[in-house]
Amino acid sequence: MQIDLVAVIVDEYDPAIEFFTGTLGFDLIEDSPSLTNDGRPKRWVVVRPPGAQTGVLLARADGERQSAAMGDQVAGRVGFFLRVDDFEATYRRMVAAGVTFVREPRTESYGRVAVFLDVAGNRWDLLGAARAGRPG
Repeated sequence: MQIDLVAVIVDEYDPAIEFFTGTLGFDLIEDSPSLTNDGRPKRWVVVRPPGAQTGVLLARADGERQSAAMGDQVAGRVGFFLRVDDFEATYRRMVAAGVTFVREPRTESYGRVAVFLDVAGNRWDLLGAARAGRPG
């Protein structure tokens, strides 16, 4: 068993694709035309980090309820966790690309962490190994 996809509600597909692929470096796995349950056009858009098995379904908000949940899918908590091999380089690249960090990097027992917002306003942890010579 494995988790195949998690959905992130977004305002529009193309800016979300650009954020996840251009800014975060994810791969665009699929971008196909599809239909809503009542027959309106939509797209099936899946991105995922290189080499990862679990992907992110970029789901355009459909209606007031979904629009209201955009950016607050997990009630203000960090709901998504992106582990990287080189925390410092990834953090610097993301800052240079204009990613909003709401918590600066810190070292915890499990490694380095900083909290950033995705294109829709959801909170993510950027995670990496603890730096050598620093308490973990």
